[in-house]
This record gives sequence, structure tokens and C-alpha cells, in this order.
Amino acid sequence: MSPQTSPASGMTGRANQKLRTRRAIVQAAAELSRTGRDVTMTEIAASALVSEATAYRYFPDLVSLLQEAIAGQLPGPGEALTGVEHSTDPVERVAAATEFLLRHVLARQGVVRAMIAGTIARPERSARPGLRFGLIDHALAPQAETIDPAALEQLKRGLAVVVSAEALFNLTDLYGLDPEDAIASVVATATSLTRAALDPVTKDPVTKPSR
Repeated sequence: MSPQTSPASGMTGRANQKLRTRRAIVQAAAELSRTGRDVTMTEIAASALVSEATAYRYFPDLVSLLQEAIAGQLPGPGEALTGVEHSTDPVERVAAATEFLLRHVLARQGVVRAMIAGTIARPERSARPGLRFGLIDHALAPQAETIDPAALEQLKRGLAVVVSAEALFNLTDLYGLDPEDAIASVVATATSLTRAALDPVTKDPVTKPSR
């Protein structure tokens, strides 16, 4: 029996084929995730030139596949906030973090919606990357040593609710806002929350009408 037809060779060939198939599925998912379109196992399988049943043999559910497909695609907080890296103004930094996250969500909303759906359906297997938490921490880093830790933690919790894909989708899907208006609204809320938490005594001056 020649090496090309030996059992060992046959097993190696099958293993290599499985590896190529898995890579094709992951690559198809990664490419589809960058389009912003709806992401389904059916579309991923079609793009990878395999059957949907084959895709499910490699990944038990869509969320598991997407988790692997988007790994390494997300920028670090420092990279995301390069434009305000030298600023120590928490309001400016939080505004930048909020806008970055929401524009990232809009650009990839198909995969974001799929991940949210998977998290809601099976919270015990949540695989969402949690980009917002790193952005919030980095945005507030200059204040970490200057305010009460409990107050800082409460602010981070509040921002985690506001600086989110869910907040954006609430305004676009349910409230009916244009995406740009929705982003502006969430940024305004996040900055107001930050300003109030870090400077609760200071009030904006009231401009009296001229006589």
C-alpha cells in the first residue's frame, strides 16, 4: 500500500479537510459580520460553500461561531480613543467612547443583533465581547484617583446601561429616530450622566433674557 493510500494518510487528509472546512466557515462569518447585514447560519453556510447542516456540525449555534469569527477584530480601548488620548476631561472622553461604540455597532449591527439575541435566549452562555466596559474604564481612567471609588463604580454602572447597543436600538427601532439623531441623543445622555456624577454641585449658568 503506497503512502498516499495508507490509513494514516487517509486520516491526515480527512483532518486537513475538516480544518479547511472549519476555517472557511469562520472566514465566511467574519466577512459577513463586517457588512452590517443580518447574520444567519444559512447565509454563512452558503458563503462558505457548505450545507447548513455541515456548519452546525462544526458549531453548535450561531453565537459560538460568531464568537470565534470576531475574535481579534475589535480594537483596544486605547486605539479606539486615540483622538482624545491626551485629554483629561472625562466628559470629552466619555463622549468619544460613546460615539465610537455606537458607530461600531451601526457598522456591524447584523452581528451585534445576533449576539444580543443569543445572549437573551441563553444568558448562561453569554459570549458578547463587552467592548463598552473597556471603553468606559479607559475614558474614566484619568479620574480613577480623584473621586470616591463607590461614586466611580456607580458612574460606570450607569454608563454601561447608556453606552450600549441596546440603547441605540431602543431609539432607532422603538422610538423611530434616525441613526445619527439616535447617536447624538445617547452621547448627550452619557455626557450629562458623567458631568452630573463628577461635578454634582456645579450648575450650568442660566442665561437671563435681555430686556
